[in-house]
Amino acid sequence: MATWFECKVKYDKLVENGQQKTVTEPYLVDALSFTEAEARITEEISPFISGEFKVSAVKRTNTAEIFWDENGDRWYKVKVNFITIDEKTAVEKKTANYIMVQASDFKSAYDNFVAGMKGTMADYEIASIAETMIMDVYKENLGGKDKAE
Repeated sequence: MATWFECKVKYDKLVENGQQKTVTEPYLVDALSFTEAEARITEEISPFISGEFKVSAVKRTNTAEIFWDENGDRWYKVKVNFITIDEKTAVEKKTANYIMVQASDFKSAYDNFVAGMKGTMADYEIASIAETMIMDVYKENLGGKDKAE
């Protein structure tokens, strides 16, 4: 199972009116440790940012899974409750998980989530779907330096 870290990168960006503005953008990185997450985000974004930048924060996230969509340009966080029934007491139990879904809009996020859950044997309910500020997601790539699909 992947461990996902949210890395915030602070740098000067050229905005539409031609002025420099300092921005902080969050990215999601698959890594084994905080140190590796910082090294990976530095490696991944350095070709895209001219000038200096700094990784201002690294924190572990509660993301269980990622559903990719090459047509999507936004990231949505879906809170899903998996429903199980205790055999001894016959009490219904809900376990929350968070899944990141790449999509172009809210409806696509819902559709991509449902498609990703197709074939699952577990009962579940969607508790919430929210658009995140995540700019990009980089999964572990053992073979090369290509960006995540």
